[in-house]
Amino acid sequence: MHILIEEYQYPYENVKNVLKGLDVLQDVNGKVSLSYVGYYFNPDPDVQDCVFILPKVLLEKVDGKEKIFGHIDPLSFINIDDCKELKPEEHQFIYNLSVWIYRAISVFKEHEYDDRRGKKKTDPSIVLHRQAPMMGHSKRRKSNTFLDVLLALQQWNKDNESFVMFTVKNIHSGYNKINWTRTISKSQALLSASSISLGRQDVAYLNPVNKKKQVNFDEELLIIFFSILQHMKETYGFPVKINVNFELIRGKKFERYINGYGKTRLKQIKYKYFSDKALELWDLCYAFFEHPYQINLNIDQREYLLVKSFHVVFESIIDELIAGDQRLPKELLDQEDGKRVDHMYQYQELTNNDREENIYYIGDSKYYKRGHQLGSESIYKQFTYAKNVIQWNLDLFNDGKPEDQNGHVKLRDDLTEGYNVIPNFFISASQEELVPKDDIHLATDKKPYHLSRQFENRLFDRDTFLLAHYDVNFLFVIALYGRDKHAAKVAWRNKVRNMFRKEIQEMLKVNFEFYAMTAHADVEPETYIKQNFQSVLGKLYHPFEDREGSSQQYFSLALRKPEAEKDNIVKQRISDENEAILHQLEQDFYVAKC
Repeated sequence: MHILIEEYQYPYENVKNVLKGLDVLQDVNGKVSLSYVGYYFNPDPDVQDCVFILPKVLLEKVDGKEKIFGHIDPLSFINIDDCKELKPEEHQFIYNLSVWIYRAISVFKEHEYDDRRGKKKTDPSIVLHRQAPMMGHSKRRKSNTFLDVLLALQQWNKDNESFVMFTVKNIHSGYNKINWTRTISKSQALLSASSISLGRQDVAYLNPVNKKKQVNFDEELLIIFFSILQHMKETYGFPVKINVNFELIRGKKFERYINGYGKTRLKQIKYKYFSDKALELWDLCYAFFEHPYQINLNIDQREYLLVKSFHVVFESIIDELIAGDQRLPKELLDQEDGKRVDHMYQYQELTNNDREENIYYIGDSKYYKRGHQLGSESIYKQFTYAKNVIQWNLDLFNDGKPEDQNGHVKLRDDLTEGYNVIPNFFISASQEELVPKDDIHLATDKKPYHLSRQFENRLFDRDTFLLAHYDVNFLFVIALYGRDKHAAKVAWRNKVRNMFRKEIQEMLKVNFEFYAMTAHADVEPETYIKQNFQSVLGKLYHPFEDREGSSQQYFSLALRKPEAEKDNIVKQRISDENEAILHQLEQDFYVAKC
């Protein structure tokens, strides 16, 4: 098996044989960089092996040089079987990742239409696909990839439905036909007392011997085969068809087969089969449990599933898992200034835990090499998305029809002229652990929070934006997407949305002090706010409903924490401003820290 890494600069001489058949060009320095991710089989006589092009997220810089897993030179990784530096857990990771990349691209190809935007996700030409027959009687090559075996199992199932049905029919024929010779010789006969009294001898056999009592090895092989297919469907999401009603091997019992018993049992029954089809099936099942086992694969035909721009696939994966199929107006996703938002959904707002009104959460996918820092351009662009959303919302409520406003929260509060806080987030692919662990967390090797503002001490302002940066386990999201199970995706989506909200609320607490306010009985809040508009602008918001049966209004006051600033002069200025505002407000309002 050959492994190449997306966007790594390979010397042409090192990869010219492996890349035969791919349209790649050298740069002026004789280097080759691949913009593909995926799988292909190269039938060239000098190669005759499969080649995986894996995502660039596996690369990170160590002492100025790009390494895989932080210690392996990509050049020594081209032929993985010869790589002495590769640890067993890293080999297993590559083994699994290759399958999940294949599955993710397959699902992306199947879900080509984007309902949220009402059009195709992207140019379908970015996916290159050709499937060749996997089993054959041509030359034999060593199948040393798990994906080879899984694809061969899937293809065998498609091509041999009639053989399976014929075998099952033969297995079940005569199930109720009694073998009287064996029954009389092996079973105890019972005589009926009533028949003896009438002068007859009616004999009954409680345990008659029929065909089903015999061990049927064809049935056992098919049970093992369909149990493997069921495992492929449940674990990897392969679209396999199971047309039989055998009691399949599942759960811990199947784990026992994977852990060694499968090879042992197949060896025990190997010489019970004589037909070519049964022997083919035995070979495939054994290859599943013993990965390096040789099976007949056709090496005269090229097969490939490649995607040109994997960042588009990663964006689609995150959007499917985070935003789901939530419908939003097209103008919010494809904005009028030409900007295209990666991810957006409505979820519970940050400033009120009681009200179910939803705010817009705006996200962007970052598909980088490991440890890559965000540029100022990406951060600025993200805040521009939010500014466009605010303007769209203002136009909607100022000029739009009432029926168009349903389902959308008004971002600007008319009473205080404060703006609700819009959460922004980045999601980067990370692979800190070599297992598909359900792990999404604030970035640790990058700046986790970003704050953009025009004024130092105005949270509820249309120019104040907060941005949180998260890392997600790359293998986990690829596997979750590739498995394509709706319930699992919804459960993870709900968990992550709730986590985003809580994390960004924590970010607010770090940077601002919050107070709840309500006016004294002799104070009219609207009049007070108008008279003191300049001093409270951007600091007050009205997120709470008035109490039932009362005209009492409750407000949220947010003041910048002086210690959150680095500059001592700014710290002092904010501290003085907060002290003056609190003193002023406490004359006419009940003010309590939240």
